[in-house]
Amino acid sequence: MATEVVLASRNDDKLAEMQALFAPLRWKLRSIAEFSDDAAEETAPSFVENALLKARHATLISGLPAIADDSGLEVAALEGAPGVRSARYAGEAASDSDNNQKLLAALKNVAEEQRGARFVCLMVYLRHADDATPLIAQGSWRGTILNNPRGTNGFGYDPLFFVPDLKRSAAELDAELKNRVSHRGKAARVLYSMIHDAAA
Repeated sequence: MATEVVLASRNDDKLAEMQALFAPLRWKLRSIAEFSDDAAEETAPSFVENALLKARHATLISGLPAIADDSGLEVAALEGAPGVRSARYAGEAASDSDNNQKLLAALKNVAEEQRGARFVCLMVYLRHADDATPLIAQGSWRGTILNNPRGTNGFGYDPLFFVPDLKRSAAELDAELKNRVSHRGKAARVLYSMIHDAAA
């Protein structure tokens, strides 16, 4: 079993989150930023295809097994937008704040009871670039979109994503709790089980 695995992400917050999620495997996750400044082109129309593109790019560049996820926010009132373009919703170089402001503007006249949404995560593991049997896991997390940001933790759309069961936004959750209940946490646990079973 590999002890070093490259994470196909340059986001330090995501690296820390994923390192904690995969801690039981005693892996050291390394950021793709250690190996290259080039990013995979996320040109596919689905989360799983984009995750595979990112994982294949990461393992080709690093020579290590790779984990990649493609995650996004699907808002029912916006017919699933921002979806696979969540990170680029307000443009290719958009910041989290830019994306959040565009989402709030798009939902400006939408009633509270119609602001349902879910985070989706497709996570894949490739042993090498030509891996014909990648491991693929999925997780989702349901909530609603707030009218104003709340909380300072997390990243992306977390300040706008309200979790009714917890009566808090995703950005008001500490990292441990978020990892237990989030879409990425759910997908990571499924993937962890698949990797563990494959190695048994």
